[in-house]
This record gives sequence, structure tokens and C-alpha cells, in this order.
Amino acid sequence: MLKYRLISAFIMIPVVIAALFLLPPVGFAITTLLVCMLAAWEWGQFCGFAARAQRVWLAVLCGLLLAVMLFTLPEYHQTVRLPIIEFSLWASLGWWIAALLLVLSYPGSASLWRNSKALRLLFGLLTIVPFFWGMVTLRAWHYDTNHYSGAVWLLYVMFLVWGADSGAYIFGKRFGKHKLAPNVSPGKTWQGFFGGLFTAAVISALYGAFADLAVAPSVLFVCSVAAALASVLGDLTESMFKREAGIKDSGNLIPGHGGILDRIDSLTAAVPVFACLLLLVFGTV
Repeated sequence: MLKYRLISAFIMIPVVIAALFLLPPVGFAITTLLVCMLAAWEWGQFCGFAARAQRVWLAVLCGLLLAVMLFTLPEYHQTVRLPIIEFSLWASLGWWIAALLLVLSYPGSASLWRNSKALRLLFGLLTIVPFFWGMVTLRAWHYDTNHYSGAVWLLYVMFLVWGADSGAYIFGKRFGKHKLAPNVSPGKTWQGFFGGLFTAAVISALYGAFADLAVAPSVLFVCSVAAALASVLGDLTESMFKREAGIKDSGNLIPGHGGILDRIDSLTAAVPVFACLLLLVFGTV
């Protein structure tokens, strides 16, 4: 299993970096749209769609929704203040606050949505659509003046999430004693949680000190720690839905890593939350 994980990682990392820096905004948006369609396909399991045809239709409808939203906009990279983008990012902030309450009160909270496919579809919509707009908006940020500034920001968020996850694993393995959310993910500990936040804070401080940014280090720090917190919540939320659906992995598309949602669960929360705080709350445009 470890061999497959390493091989997959060595393949995926260069592909992700190439997509970030080599694709133009439209090409990157289409690629992200395809990833979101695969995520919607896997989310169908959380909604109780056992039939392949139902999940295919869910993926297709998700792709059509994002395509219509994308291609009915003007030159979308010009401003984050376009209503569709702004609404999606604010909705993401609201959804992840609600998701925190659902995770903290699980399994009791499951009685609210366990028997409602409509609610579980809504949760999927609030997870996937803002993730798409967070990715697209950050990638296209200042594209007119610098084709790579947005790619650098997105790579930073990804590195931040990966670093926080690695820090949580190391600290949890070494010092972990107290369970963070035993009803949702028994392997996670409070020691790992704070270790991940510490790692994210260090990454933010170093990046703010040495990178040439048009953002105050204090703003970067707040956005980064919030994104790290959101990444943990994204992971826990997917674990909650998988536990309720009775599955270990969201899919088997990536050998050794499970499905697409298993790889991007943290990013589905971290990317839109980071984009919302940086671009809307602090007005960094």
C-alpha cells in the first residue's frame, strides 16, 4: 500500500504544479471543473445513490451547473466582487460554520440529515461549488499584471494544508493522547490538532517574512491559521459522511489514496475560506 501511495504522490504533485503554472485561467477552470465532477460522483455515495447511473447524472449536473455559472460571467478574473463568486465564497464560510456544529454534535446531528437526500445534496453543493470558485478566483488573481501570482497563492494554500496535515500527523504520533473527535475520526488527537496549527503558523510567518507580498503579514497569518482550521474541519466532515454511509474511502480512483474527495477534503474547506477572508473580509484585491 505504501508503494502505491508513494508512486501516486510522485505522479500527482508534478501534475498539480504543471496545471497551476502552465494552464491559462480558462484551462485551469475547466480542469478544476472536471475534478469537481469526480467529487460530485463520489458524493453520491453520501446521498445514498447506490446506482451508477444516479451518480453519473449527479456528476454531469454538477458539471453543467459550474459550466453555466462560469460561461455566463464576463471576464471573471477581473474582480472577486462578481455576485456569483462573492455569494459562493460567503456561502462557504456559513456552511463550514454549520459543518463544525454538525461534527461537534455527531452522531446526534445525523438525525437531522440522515433521512434527507435533499439536505445531503445541499451539503455537497455547498462543499463543491465554493471550492471551485475559490480555486478559480485565486488562480486568476492579478492575472492581468502577473500570470503566475495566482498560481503562487494557490500553491501556498496547498503547501499550507499539506504542511499542517503533516505536522498534525507527526505531533499526534509523538504526543497524541486525547481524542479530538472520537465519534467521527478516532485517530485524530488534540495534540496533533495543535501541532498542525503550529506548523501552519510557522509556514505563514516564514512566507510573510521572506516572500515579496502585497499583503500584511498579520493578514496572511490570520487567513492561514483560519485555512488550517478549516482544513481539519473539511477532513472531519468527510469522515462523518463516510462513517454515516458505511464506507472507508470515497472511491478507489487513486491507488493507495482512495478517491478524489479523500485527497481534496481538506482543500474543499481551506481554499474557499482562505479566498473569502483574503479577498472579501480583508479586501485584498
